Amino acid sequence: MAALKDIKRKIKGIQKTRQITKAMNMVAAAKFKTAYGKMENFRAYSSELERIFTDLLRTVELDSHPLLAVRDSGRIRAVVISSDRGLCGSFNTNLFKFTEAFLKEKKGEKKEVSLIPVGRKGRDYFRRKINLADERTDVLANLDISQVSGIIDPLAASFLASQFDELYLIYNHFVNASLQRPKIIRLLPMAVDLAGLSPDKAVADCIYEPQARVLLDRLFPLQLQVQLYQALVETAAGENGARMAAMDNATKNCDELNRSLTLKYNKARQAAITAELMDIVGGAEALAQG
Repeated sequence: MAALKDIKRKIKGIQKTRQITKAMNMVAAAKFKTAYGKMENFRAYSSELERIFTDLLRTVELDSHPLLAVRDSGRIRAVVISSDRGLCGSFNTNLFKFTEAFLKEKKGEKKEVSLIPVGRKGRDYFRRKINLADERTDVLANLDISQVSGIIDPLAASFLASQFDELYLIYNHFVNASLQRPKIIRLLPMAVDLAGLSPDKAVADCIYEPQARVLLDRLFPLQLQVQLYQALVETAAGENGARMAAMDNATKNCDELNRSLTLKYNKARQAAITAELMDIVGGAEALAQG
């Protein structure tokens, strides 16, 4: 009977766990819907701003702006965006492996690298592995553009002050609800690839008011903020999508384990009943013979 009680206790524990995973799946699904909508709405804005920004860059010398000029890179800083909470499958693990490969590559090139983790999980993972220039947590929970400017504006000022030579952004690019791929982009000096693009006569004939260089100076901080904000909203959507998938798999595993233990319980109970019947029959025969 002790074995039966143990199995029954396990079944009840698994049922309670299933209730938790199912509830977390539903919460993640609701948050994912909100985050996905925000990401999709912002993509249109970021795409249009990038088009305007690229048009402006065609009118100026790329090395004439301090945020575009490439210099000898000895000191590198990277912003790594992870989640603040766990239970989201391999969402953070894949990002950390990708980041460590990047760090190994740069250290092999004799570069001095420092990180700025955005997210509690990234901070906890990297703080004993590498120098942290700064850290930010709970950004995704209350995401707005003011938080983004508070992160990127000091970094742009530090770059102009030559405190580091390159700034990278590492995050999970959103593909779909169940697939996120680690991605790295260079924020500073801003990576601009105009190769293969023929000059746009319509752009060349535009008259800018104020002048294109003045507009470029004003758009640079905004473009950096938009790139970081885009990475943050993709991370928020990807995190909730990954948690939704992880909790769905956990719920299915609970169902499978519950079925297995129920079958084991029924077999053990049947064996116990059979043993008791055998004892009764044996006792009855002993009394009859006596």
